[in-house]
Amino acid sequence: MLSDRILCVDGEAIVIDKPAGLAVTRPKRGGDCVEDRLGELRLNFKREPMIVHRLDQDTSGCLLLARNPKALKRFNRTFEAGAVQKVYWAVLDGVPDGESGLIDMPLAKRSTEERGWWVEEDPRGKAARTHWSILAQKAGRALVEFRPETGRTHQLRVHAQQGLGIPIMGDPVYGTSASHMLLHARALTVPRDTKPAIEAVAPLPDHFGDWKMD
Repeated sequence: MLSDRILCVDGEAIVIDKPAGLAVTRPKRGGDCVEDRLGELRLNFKREPMIVHRLDQDTSGCLLLARNPKALKRFNRTFEAGAVQKVYWAVLDGVPDGESGLIDMPLAKRSTEERGWWVEEDPRGKAARTHWSILAQKAGRALVEFRPETGRTHQLRVHAQQGLGIPIMGDPVYGTSASHMLLHARALTVPRDTKPAIEAVAPLPDHFGDWKMD
């Protein structure tokens, strides 16, 4: 039950720890998704909560839902203004040069009938900026923290693979597929004008194995 995965809740917001493998919205090919299970998160409200933003199906961690239409509009404006702080943790299939840095790499979506769609660097694409720092290293791999300034589709996955030159472990599109992609939405902070900020931290899931630090 998604109600067992609530990280924080109040009268206008719910943050859940979305499991890897669960799509946020209904996939074209069908399958389980948060959108079809919002009734599990109604709690004591008559209205189902509404999805504010997206995470890739294979990404786990903090997902914000609004509990009424007015809150949804406010949260959307906050995201559009770039005021939301998002922290992701990922295990890379290698160790980047240096300890930290900024990836400033515009991105564009591509598609072919053979491959389907993907995202890649394109100077004419949409601006995309990601701060990164190494948290830990072992066995020739690194646990990295990403703090994106923008929220482009597949931004962190492409910035890892093309910006740092090292894909995220288990990435089925930009790396070598495994049982799980090791990308996790670790923390989310959403400022509010008249209330304390929404703050949530999601523990690393079990599929991170020895990289778990909680």
